[in-house]
Amino acid sequence: MIEIQHPREMTRLRRLALAAQGLLQVQPYGRGLAGARNAINHIGYVQLDTISVVQRAHHHVLYSRVPNFTPSMTNTMLRDGDIFEYWAHAAAFLPISDFRYTLPYKHAIKSGQTHWYRHIDRRLMDELLARIRSDGPVRSRDVGGDTAKRALWWDWKPAKKALEQLYMQGDLMVSDREGFQKTYDLTERVLPAHVDATMPSIDAFAEHLLDRQLRCHGLVSLKGITYLRRNPDLRKAVKALVKERVSQKTLQEIRLANGEIFVLEAGALERSLPPLKNRLRILSPFDNSVIQRDRLKSVFDYDYQIECYVPADRRQYGYFCLPLLYRDRLIGRMDCKAHRTRRHLEITSLYLEEHCIVDDRLLAAFSDAVARFCHFQGCDCVSITSVYPEKMGQPFRRALKLSRG
Repeated sequence: MIEIQHPREMTRLRRLALAAQGLLQVQPYGRGLAGARNAINHIGYVQLDTISVVQRAHHHVLYSRVPNFTPSMTNTMLRDGDIFEYWAHAAAFLPISDFRYTLPYKHAIKSGQTHWYRHIDRRLMDELLARIRSDGPVRSRDVGGDTAKRALWWDWKPAKKALEQLYMQGDLMVSDREGFQKTYDLTERVLPAHVDATMPSIDAFAEHLLDRQLRCHGLVSLKGITYLRRNPDLRKAVKALVKERVSQKTLQEIRLANGEIFVLEAGALERSLPPLKNRLRILSPFDNSVIQRDRLKSVFDYDYQIECYVPADRRQYGYFCLPLLYRDRLIGRMDCKAHRTRRHLEITSLYLEEHCIVDDRLLAAFSDAVARFCHFQGCDCVSITSVYPEKMGQPFRRALKLSRG
């Protein structure tokens, strides 16, 4: 067990984690559509989310890693069979090569495990499945909305439940999307023929998860490997596999000052890492690098909680604060909203961490990142309302003004 105590050692761990996520390099996966394909194959998933005060999470995560990425590329990958939609720890796009590792959960749901609905109408499911088989794909809007304006097959609530159950248990897949309107079709018509669709053993599943997490995070905890997966057998298999690899010395354990234990590949601490650059990245609250909040606190000393689900009068930072990564530290958070009809990005509040040192390099990196982010939102101008601490307001406003000038 290696004890990590010195600040320089923590700096190296942060760099290791960020490099594994592709957040230190300029274009670690390439550019455009090819880069987006490479990115999701490496990081393992991008989480879907409905909140649209800024670009949606699944677009934002790829934008943070892939130059020249545009939101239309996710649907292109979906239609081309490069990715598919299912449940990871949440609704997500996943690499098509990972399809077989969703089969255990689908089988569990088909066998009676509850995901969304405890009571399901199997007769209605059979009817819906037969209709899709004979008449073709169905859009989610066809089983929802205003029944007075549509010629519907069934009442909305039971039909919607049946559709989602068929999707979650694997009979249907999402073949296309228009925003958050999904099109469902039979799995055998959507899944590319070359994809491995054999059920993995529990040991193969554990090996896949461990290897994936090590590759995309650099260092992992037992809890993080099976993050939000309710499968005791899988957790047990992962724990046994980690113990075996530690004993074989292909993995090594480290303990942080707070007592948290992580594992990483043997020799990873001596590995060459990308140099740090004066670059600031505006991250999604659902970014793969920040979604495990306990890990974020342990490795980055960054206490973060999304507050869109918190009543307005109890929010500390704002509705949808975006973490700000500068070099290898998370130095603040920014609550903002894209007013798309006015093409205006409003930064309602900017909060800086206590350790953040504001200098010309940071201000230049901030203005450059905001300018790029503004363009990504389809906006032409940006304003900033509040900065904390307040004495930093003038430098940041001046930086934004200079970037526009």
